Amino acid sequence: MDIIANYGTTLVLIAAVFGFMMAWGIGANDVANAMGTSVGTKSLTIRQAIIIAMIFEFAGAYLAGGEVTATIRNGIIDPAAFADTPDLLVLGMIASLLAAGAWLILASYFGWPVSTTHSIVGAIVGFGVVSIGPESVQWDKFGGIVGSWVITPALSGLIAYFMFISVQKLIFNTDNPLANAKRYVPFYMFLTSLVICLVTIKKGLSHVGLHLTDGEGILLSIGISLLVALAGWFYIRGQNYNPQDDSKMHYANVEKVFGILMIITACAMAFAHGSNDVANAIGPLSAVTSIVASGGEIAGKAHIAWWILPLGGIGIVIGLATMGEKVMATVGTGITHLTPSRGFAAQLATAATVVIASGTGLPISTTQTLVGAVMGVGLARGIAALNLGVLRNIVVSWVITLPAGAILSIIIFYVLKAIFS
Repeated sequence: MDIIANYGTTLVLIAAVFGFMMAWGIGANDVANAMGTSVGTKSLTIRQAIIIAMIFEFAGAYLAGGEVTATIRNGIIDPAAFADTPDLLVLGMIASLLAAGAWLILASYFGWPVSTTHSIVGAIVGFGVVSIGPESVQWDKFGGIVGSWVITPALSGLIAYFMFISVQKLIFNTDNPLANAKRYVPFYMFLTSLVICLVTIKKGLSHVGLHLTDGEGILLSIGISLLVALAGWFYIRGQNYNPQDDSKMHYANVEKVFGILMIITACAMAFAHGSNDVANAIGPLSAVTSIVASGGEIAGKAHIAWWILPLGGIGIVIGLATMGEKVMATVGTGITHLTPSRGFAAQLATAATVVIASGTGLPISTTQTLVGAVMGVGLARGIAALNLGVLRNIVVSWVITLPAGAILSIIIFYVLKAIFS
């Protein structure tokens, strides 16, 4: 308690710097979920992807990032265990932010798409075990996390596989692929918009004061999606399609239609991602500011100070702009060759899996969801279409994320404890 009383302002400033670093790591690594496939399919250039992500990631983080967040990310440790030693919880949360942020930046440097959620969970578990003891950790949560390494990619891969098979049967394997693309892509636009709207409404809008029932959310999602499909229908028919392009690249005009869909999907996924995953950075930060502001009292929920959401949003944008290219390349081109139609199938499967997980409470990593979906699209063309070496590196990076976060967090926790004691 003496540490909070004597160094409260200093601790908040340090937490803000490390929270910014964590947001930087999220931007550098996790934004590939929203942008990797669009860049890989050449629907967007890297510069265009960064501009779109800057706008929509920041808007999602700032507008729908939340007024209230759980102080302990995912309830992985029991706050009651720290009731008598809130200073340990503050130091531990600061250590977790630096540990998770450092791991994400390192992974981004090597182009590994890892889970930001698992990074922060591993870090929080690490300091929880060494500060209070193993009993402070809710170990049953780990079963879900370990299970998600298999369940999440498998589910999204399955959806992506069947989604791309449907595209092949309805469009590519027909006598007139372009005419069928014009006919069916607005339906796929409706489906994509519906899934993205459901994600955003379920996860985001309650934070900005729009508390909708499930029925109202579904009706609003359907209404928005119909408008998107109608606008897409008119836009697709207004484009010029040159038959000569198909002689240079088979199905070039069909892929041009899907390219329009990929841009819509990229914008929507960036907004949804910004609103959801900024919590990985601001959750621990808001816990620190709340405990310091209350003089050591630990609340179940923490109101976010006005400056925290912009800090997270700006950190995400700068992280993407400075270090996002390598992870985008891994997801977009490293696993398998993507075209706009394949990228769409992967993106829609990712969003659909997030919706399913939200409804069932399945612990989920958006990174692992997207990688599984890209694998599913690749498998639709045969196992030879996958780069197994890249996949091996990705899976290894997933497995070591939890222990890496935990070990770094423990080291930093002891350093901070020595400094402030």
